[in-house]
Amino acid sequence: VQLQASGGGLVQAGGSLRVSCAASGRTFSNYAMGWFRQAPGKEREFVAAISWSGGNTYYTDSVKGRFTISRDNGKNTVYLQINSLKPEDTAVYYCAAAFSNGRPSIASSRSSWWDYWGEGTQVTVSS
Repeated sequence: VQLQASGGGLVQAGGSLRVSCAASGRTFSNYAMGWFRQAPGKEREFVAAISWSGGNTYYTDSVKGRFTISRDNGKNTVYLQINSLKPEDTAVYYCAAAFSNGRPSIASSRSSWWDYWGEGTQVTVSS
């Protein structure tokens, strides 16, 4: 699976942004999809995951209520809607894919759970 993230940019605090990740190469609906982020000087951290059907999602606690992950299997694309942006959301956002028909859970918060990774898209939030 090839993954290409896009949609990052410079946004003021309090604003919103939607980043996208287009997949190709395999049957998209066979894969759970996820988002991670890596801030300068920090380790990559899990953000959100969505099941193959889109019916189940899982978020890290720090983004619940502000971030929404969704997918369009017809377009082979997963999205991350980010609202009420904060300067601490500044990071490179990466999408990932895992061959799984299960429900996202704490296991999906580990980088090792994921099979494929895309190049990231930079999100910068100004205060």
